[in-house]
Amino acid sequence: MGVYEATRTVEVAAPAQACFDALTDYERLPDWQSRVKSCRVLERDGQGRGRDVEYVIDAKIRTVRYRLRHDYDEPSRIGSTYLEGDFRRFEGHYDFEERDPGCVVTLRLAIDPGLRLPGPMVRIINETVMGRALRELRSHAEQLQEA
Repeated sequence: MGVYEATRTVEVAAPAQACFDALTDYERLPDWQSRVKSCRVLERDGQGRGRDVEYVIDAKIRTVRYRLRHDYDEPSRIGSTYLEGDFRRFEGHYDFEERDPGCVVTLRLAIDPGLRLPGPMVRIINETVMGRALRELRSHAEQLQEA
């Protein structure tokens, strides 16, 4: 068993704030993030943003459920601390860096699923979960900019 860490980056033709806003509109995540089956805010912070959030994700191999506590440095970072769920450990954060035009979004994750995964399975999860999440964020944020 071990911790699997990965970092993925995508360039988005939209400002960092648009990406930040899309990812913190938790109730609408299932509308545009194809792997998110449901997302529910359990507790909000003093600014009305989701603090404790429950996710149900189609992780290709199986459906997983987990709860995260989010912290924010708006619009440059969304951090996540694992509360409970189907993992031993789940930590990560999104970083948003303004570029002209748009921004660069970086997703970093460290996950301990509680069992050893073979290398090909780790690559599949990395691509289908992280890669798809970033591509769908780019598409969604850019569509919002065009509207």
